[in-house]
Amino acid sequence: MALLQISEPGQSAAPHQHKLAVGIDLGTTNSLVATVRSGLSSILVDEDGHNLLPSVVRYMPDGGIEVGYSAQAAQSQDPTNTVVSAKRFMGRGLKDIDVSQQPYHFIETKSASGEMLQIETRAGIKSPVEISAEILKTLKARAEKSLGGELVGAVITVPAYFDDAQRQATKDAARLAGLNVLRLLNEPTAAAVAYGLDNASEGIYVIYDLGGGTFDISILKLAKGVFEVLATNGDSALGGDDFDRRIFCWALDQRLAEQSKCTPLNAQDTRLLLTKAREAKEWLTDHASAQITSVLSTGELLNVTLSTKQFNELTQTLVTKTLAPTKKALRDAGLTIEDIKGVVMVGGATRMPQIRLSVADFFKQTPLTNLDPDKVVALGAAIQANTLAGNKGDNELLLLDVIPLSLGLETMGGLVEKIIPRNSTLPITRAQEFTTFKDGQTAMSIHVLQGERELVTDCRSLARFELRGIPPMVAGSARIRVTFTVDADGLLSVSAREVASNVEANIVVKPSYGLSEEQILNMLQSGFGAAESDKQARALAEAKVDAESLLAAIEIALEKDSDLLNAQEIQAIRGKMDALRANIHAGASHAIHEATEALNLATEEFAARRMDASVSHALAGKNLDEVNF
Repeated sequence: MALLQISEPGQSAAPHQHKLAVGIDLGTTNSLVATVRSGLSSILVDEDGHNLLPSVVRYMPDGGIEVGYSAQAAQSQDPTNTVVSAKRFMGRGLKDIDVSQQPYHFIETKSASGEMLQIETRAGIKSPVEISAEILKTLKARAEKSLGGELVGAVITVPAYFDDAQRQATKDAARLAGLNVLRLLNEPTAAAVAYGLDNASEGIYVIYDLGGGTFDISILKLAKGVFEVLATNGDSALGGDDFDRRIFCWALDQRLAEQSKCTPLNAQDTRLLLTKAREAKEWLTDHASAQITSVLSTGELLNVTLSTKQFNELTQTLVTKTLAPTKKALRDAGLTIEDIKGVVMVGGATRMPQIRLSVADFFKQTPLTNLDPDKVVALGAAIQANTLAGNKGDNELLLLDVIPLSLGLETMGGLVEKIIPRNSTLPITRAQEFTTFKDGQTAMSIHVLQGERELVTDCRSLARFELRGIPPMVAGSARIRVTFTVDADGLLSVSAREVASNVEANIVVKPSYGLSEEQILNMLQSGFGAAESDKQARALAEAKVDAESLLAAIEIALEKDSDLLNAQEIQAIRGKMDALRANIHAGASHAIHEATEALNLATEEFAARRMDASVSHALAGKNLDEVNF
């Protein structure tokens, strides 16, 4: 009789084969780590029983580093060396953030692809990547202690609207922390996974994700175990921190109203008052008013009372700001409010009553809040980590995520040729063939762009590289195949290959910082608002490219075969060429088209004579029996 191996539900029958993997929600305000045990996803706690880890890092006078609650407690006393909300600085340059309300000493370092923001501390200059790595190290240690072994990998969540630079910065932070990243997973998708396994209800869902520093809206379709993201939108610079700052500014206005002259706040007082503002915001979730009392470093007492009504009025524009991306996501998905089966609330900031009321009013239904909004992302990430590690269960889901912004490259005339359109399902590979513009061209410059506009000047430059060694050919003969690949983490690589010779070049796009807060929102907005002008600009650029190509071809023909024309005929053709050049300079696409047609008509006889001369030359010295028809 054979022995029967007994195992826990959802676990491997051979415990030594169960691989330890976790899901990590690297948040702006708080971070969490979760895993799947006995078939269930659960949050791992620290030695004091805390689920959350405040995303705060302090560099100590003795050279040590504090992370979490102890660092959070010291943020008002040591603000310049205690970094909070580092996620907001990930993949950013100094010009991308408002430093006026930050207590840090920011500096910026130059690189080949841009500037990288860093913070000066007593422990030296630290980048947001290094600071985030300290948070991830703490979560990794918590997980390995709880699980009793070394992790094989982690799924780390990022906002859906994080661009390529922000995603790469997150992956770099994980590498510094000693984590093997199985996947970067969009936060709304992770939340949908957590809800999907509990509810197992097919249909279309909206994930409304308002965290400490970012806002995402994603529309997903669940059908037969497949999660397909239909559309995504958001704001990578909108979150609970902005609600705190509204309270902070209101408190300063009250202080100014009570005193004829106020001493400017130093870094310590600024951080203290921001902390009090956050506490007041959280208190107002369940109470009608909040008392904000602070003793400033000058000995001045600030004591004000903020009512729920006042708070709602202060922050109404922020609440409304989340609905614009929501409407765009619905429009992109081709859906109406009536098509939505449920709205999932994610992120600690969704606890604010005015947020829930606004969402319920917009979607005409009560949003789903049965899972803790702080925990739901980590729980979903753990489920995906368990699957990717090889611990597959019966409830395994297939995730089909999307890319938030279109990717393309520059073509002649400063135009953008989109290779991968926004909201395309990931991972994805798309290829397109291009050709040379000039005779004998042996190199081609590849300019990779991101955005929704038609012209290069209106899009974001991601990278440039060159394909060299193209065999010299007549213009238009070479076949350059350019391939764009975006992996499941949303990271881009581009390759270019000349088909005949197999000469190849490639690049992994890794900018030092990504799109600014304004750019990442305005790209789509300007794309919709400038559609007609973009269409006209594209038509003009294409007309110019065609006209210049025709002029170059005729110029070469005249140099070789001008003896086929008399002086009057040459003068007529030259006149039409000058007219076309004048119209190209004037910049009217309709006039360029007319001048191009006129030049084509003027050169028809010349083209026929060249053809006759070519045939005569080919047949010279041959009899009819030697000619193959």
